[in-house]
Amino acid sequence: MDFIIPVLIFSGIVMVIFLVIYFNKKNTILRKLSKFKAKRISQFRTNERTKVSGKVLQVEEPFVVPFSKRKCIAYIFEIEQKVGSGKNSRWKTLVKKEDIQDFFIEKDGELVMVKPSQETSNYYSYMVEDKRVSSGTFNDPTPEFQKVLASFGVESENWFGFNKTLRYSERIIEIGEIITVGGIAKWKTLKEPINGHNYSKIAALESDINQKIIITDLPKAIKPVERGL
Repeated sequence: MDFIIPVLIFSGIVMVIFLVIYFNKKNTILRKLSKFKAKRISQFRTNERTKVSGKVLQVEEPFVVPFSKRKCIAYIFEIEQKVGSGKNSRWKTLVKKEDIQDFFIEKDGELVMVKPSQETSNYYSYMVEDKRVSSGTFNDPTPEFQKVLASFGVESENWFGFNKTLRYSERIIEIGEIITVGGIAKWKTLKEPINGHNYSKIAALESDINQKIIITDLPKAIKPVERGL
């Protein structure tokens, strides 16, 4: 009987680890996308749950993120400070910014229109971390990092003149990046033609009451047959 308790404890730990991995945002979005059919844009069927992987093109003036200065249609960046010490230390969020705009997906010369909205929360996304920089007691912030901190009113030093332990992370969907989008397929009539494209209708991936748009730049989201993009 003495071995039962250690076995139960070990099994409990394994189960917790499994659940954390299974339900993390990255794996959740991959499971969601697995329920969508991958199709060529010309083969979209109205109201069918469809996904496509292709190149991101801008609809309007793109965002420019503060550290890398790259142009993008979506971003999440965050400045955090480590507070406390030892086991009581934690990362405190000082600044967090997130935004997204309408964009096109281009594949094989065809376009798909995507209109995510923060206001209506009609999308679910996961973006791979593209950039991370930090500073600390023996690690001065770079001039570029210092400029970002200053632009948001974050002091890099404490009252005693020592560096604070700070970090900046950046996730973006860059113009020209290959991403995967899933949604409800629609065909839209264009009031005006799109520059460089001679057609009166355009495919779209939209949300509905039961289904949000799914957006990710995870390489695993691209099916093997699609990797020839």
